[in-house]
Amino acid sequence: MPRHLILGTAGHIDHGKTSLVKALTGIDCDRLPEEKARGITIDIGFAHLDLDGYRLGIVDVPGHERFIRNMLAGATGIDMCLLVVAADDSVMPQTREHLEILQLLGLQHGVVALTKTDLVDETTREVTELEVRELVQGTFLESAPIVATSAVTGAGLDRLKQELLGVCRRIVAKQSHEPFRMAIDRAFVVQGHGTVVTGSVTSGVLRVGDEVEWLPAGERLRVRSLQNHEQPVEEVRRGMRAAINLAGLRHEAVRRGQEVATPGYLQPSRILTVRLHCLRDAPTPVRHRYPVHVHIGTGEVMGRIALLDCDRLDPGGWALAQVFLDEPVVAVWGQPFVVRTPAATATLGGGHVLQPTARKIRRRHLEVLERVERLWTGSPSVRVLEAAWFCGIHGVRADDLYRLAGIGLDEAPILVEQSVHQGALQRLPLGLGRERILHRDILDDLEQRILAAVARMHDEYPLLTSLDRVRIQGQFDYLGDAELVEQVIERLLRTGRLTGDARRLALPTHKPRLSAAQKKLKERIVASYREAGFAPPDADSFLPIAGGQAGVLKDLLELCVAEGELVPLAEGLYLHAQWEEEMRRRVQEKLHQAGALTVAEIRDLLGTTRKYAVPMCEYLDRIGVTRREGDLRVLAAGAA
Repeated sequence: MPRHLILGTAGHIDHGKTSLVKALTGIDCDRLPEEKARGITIDIGFAHLDLDGYRLGIVDVPGHERFIRNMLAGATGIDMCLLVVAADDSVMPQTREHLEILQLLGLQHGVVALTKTDLVDETTREVTELEVRELVQGTFLESAPIVATSAVTGAGLDRLKQELLGVCRRIVAKQSHEPFRMAIDRAFVVQGHGTVVTGSVTSGVLRVGDEVEWLPAGERLRVRSLQNHEQPVEEVRRGMRAAINLAGLRHEAVRRGQEVATPGYLQPSRILTVRLHCLRDAPTPVRHRYPVHVHIGTGEVMGRIALLDCDRLDPGGWALAQVFLDEPVVAVWGQPFVVRTPAATATLGGGHVLQPTARKIRRRHLEVLERVERLWTGSPSVRVLEAAWFCGIHGVRADDLYRLAGIGLDEAPILVEQSVHQGALQRLPLGLGRERILHRDILDDLEQRILAAVARMHDEYPLLTSLDRVRIQGQFDYLGDAELVEQVIERLLRTGRLTGDARRLALPTHKPRLSAAQKKLKERIVASYREAGFAPPDADSFLPIAGGQAGVLKDLLELCVAEGELVPLAEGLYLHAQWEEEMRRRVQEKLHQAGALTVAEIRDLLGTTRKYAVPMCEYLDRIGVTRREGDLRVLAAGAA
């Protein structure tokens, strides 16, 4: 099976790109009636060329400045380029602009073809070649072969094929496993079959019957059939031109710039964090909040540049920036993009995506910008950690790292495990076998916020030994993730940084702080309950003696409960702990003898009144000492 690669043409209008492709392949890439009538290429065209174990899918692009957007769409996903310069015209404006665009797109391989050499003498051809050498100085084509050709006579075509084959052999195949992805550059309807979308496959493998996600809409569709260069195939893979027949897709809803991909890997976003380069020959600097045309994938979207570490990016410079787009796009870490002027008359620059799904970053926030920079300069393991940090409390999945950090699907789980083992990432169990992987700093920050919230509530309620857990968790409702907060609290309980249970929480170092008057009132309350026996006072009965401490009376009662001196029977009704123990002992002994007791019999047993006997019986039911059967109480199963 041949290895598939994508070759893109580039060059000024009327320099013979389409004619050269036809001479090489026998395929005329000008398919539109208007193109044939005007004799110029308007939209991208397609051909293919077989070369000793390689099949090149060729994307022929227009050279006119008015159709740069089409050229950019065609340049997406190419592995190598064929820069075409006419020997009789030499280097022209779109020659330069196309080369700049290919540089911005990160291309590394290519060949230069001098066309129309049959129209010039040897001296003119040599002069043109020197001018081309000067043009490509310092670019990826600096050492590329320059081949003199003629589409009319066929001169140089065999050598051109050999040079293209040599470039093919130098392109290293990607080894890591990646999801399928293809940006749509064309769509049409086949009668009886429905909508077909085409594009260059930039990663992964797709097979007939597979499910894909149509983005940015997020709709899932089934692949009916596949073609490569008009031939039916069972699968398409990276480096191939593909035509995909999708079930259930309406043709009128499809437009260039949309994508199809393996479900679940790409996410639409209207904010990208990028590393931006302003071309040395750019017509103007890029200023903060400058409006631009953004070309990414096969799409073109209006956006605005927000410079993060400067106010102005001069020609030739680099900066960190965010791009705020009018429409959502899908991207991955490291993906190249190009920006053009607001009127789309010139190319300003471009760069690489660092965060394909970003939140707004505050300008000149040094710590955050250093982390953004490490997303570009860091090793794969460093990028994993920075991507996890930016994911925040939502956590990171190994599968996310293909999109967020450029990590292959086979390498990502290994790097995550290494980071967990080193403690840089933390696993947080969520129950039902689920977990969330958080950056250590994010988890530490959330733990500290929870501990600080508990400390604040201790200061607010200094008399309470413990605090209501629901109230503490409620302070973090703004996070929109109650399950996460609950599990972080459980982690703090397991590690001893909090004490408590399902209802109450406290810092282990916290001790209630009572004034002398509060201590005296508390002692009187406890003594009153101890003396009252099974006829305890109502909580409100202490209001007259509380005086200036009436406002903390409820807190003092809760403190008595927390310290084990009082036991709550019902709302506002407490029993001294020694009498609660005595009540359980008497009722259990009597039930062992009698088998069952009425409320009246329990009342008489305790020497109290029905006012207290009813809540006492209900309390005994609630704690599992007794069980109600009609009007009787019997020992509950397991009661001593």
